[in-house]
Amino acid sequence: MTVATERAGRLGAAVEQLGLQLDGPQLDKLLDYLELIAKWNRVYNLTAVRDPEEMLVQHLFDSLAAVGPLRFHTAGKPIRLLDVGSGAGLPGVVIAVCCPEIRVECVDTVGKKAAFIQQAAAHLQLPNLRGVHDRVENLKGPYDVIASRAFASLPDFVNWSASALAEQGVWMAMKGKRPDAELADLPATVEVFHVEPLSVPELSAERCIVWMRPRAAPGATSPGR
Repeated sequence: MTVATERAGRLGAAVEQLGLQLDGPQLDKLLDYLELIAKWNRVYNLTAVRDPEEMLVQHLFDSLAAVGPLRFHTAGKPIRLLDVGSGAGLPGVVIAVCCPEIRVECVDTVGKKAAFIQQAAAHLQLPNLRGVHDRVENLKGPYDVIASRAFASLPDFVNWSASALAEQGVWMAMKGKRPDAELADLPATVEVFHVEPLSVPELSAERCIVWMRPRAAPGATSPGR
């Protein structure tokens, strides 16, 4: 069995474990995306993880674990999503591959990382993906979902991106173990409506998504999850 065949088998098993419905071309694009990261990593510092097998689990499987919860939240509606501090496009590129109905923009302050996203969009033929070289504070949106993965503290994440969030939008912060200290430091204007544990295939470490939204004014009703 070749390394590529084994990797494809592990990806297929992970997708099945996560309950995702992905077709052959989507699986191929995810593996091509990993190869693209590895190729660019030789020249640019896109990610600290360099070993392809570690990238498969720590980057690809980890990002795939958020796809099901995101789909549940959006109910398959065509939305606009911003991935903040996207780096190599995690989870933004993975979401764009798995959810063609979602328009994904990946913003990063490092020009080469935004350029990589643009290259990935062209190479993987993803018309719903765009790289943005800017600071999130400068973006106006509106975005229905603003996501991050290991980007910053929750208070900084929501404060920096608040102006880009749609009126009924939500924040989706991917974290390791439940960040209780960060949750306690959130501004009073932000409501945490769900902390969702994630089970990442082949990874024993704790993972979760912190779902947040602007707190409704007194007397107003807030949409449920």
